[in-house]
Amino acid sequence: MEEIQNIINGHEAVDLGLSVKWAACNIGASSPEEYGDYFAFGETESKDEYTEENYMLYGIPHGKAYIDIGKIISGTEYDAASKQWGDDWRMPTEEELYELLSFCSWQWITINGINGYKVVGPNGNSIFLPAAGTFNSEHNECGCYWTGSFSDEDCHWDALNLQFDESYQYSSYAQPNEGLVIRPVTKLIDLTRRFTLYYKTNNKIQAVC
Repeated sequence: MEEIQNIINGHEAVDLGLSVKWAACNIGASSPEEYGDYFAFGETESKDEYTEENYMLYGIPHGKAYIDIGKIISGTEYDAASKQWGDDWRMPTEEELYELLSFCSWQWITINGINGYKVVGPNGNSIFLPAAGTFNSEHNECGCYWTGSFSDEDCHWDALNLQFDESYQYSSYAQPNEGLVIRPVTKLIDLTRRFTLYYKTNNKIQAVC
């Protein structure tokens, strides 16, 4: 008999049947329905306020920001998930967000007074994404979650994010100085395992863990 504990660096990973496992909670949250911490795109620490002036790339011309930190920051030094939770975790990519939107079912529910989506994967497992909004917007009505991807358009310096409300779920772009929450992903396969070996001796069943 084998039990698999999906705990990586102290954080639960949920296998939805996709190419990556999704965290059960946002960064900074201790339960799935908690909003957690907010981050500007490419910054690895949360702040008390989010403005253009206090953003790390303030003053860099639009379309040039990606030259400094890269168009994809997932798994790099600019990835808040990797910095906060360790290198086994990272921000989701555009392709991984597409999987979540395309291959999962989404059900708007309320947990402990917090609205959000129960996202059910192809294998029947699920995660809850609370409607955390942005740092500067109202909460409990919509959700905005960073990916690790800048816009592909050189004329824009917006960053890709998941957005949803009670009626819609879609990918969109937001100014990178905005404070959004992050739901990390992991590709780690060798999760913590506990094996129980059963054998028979003197007509009795013994177990060795």
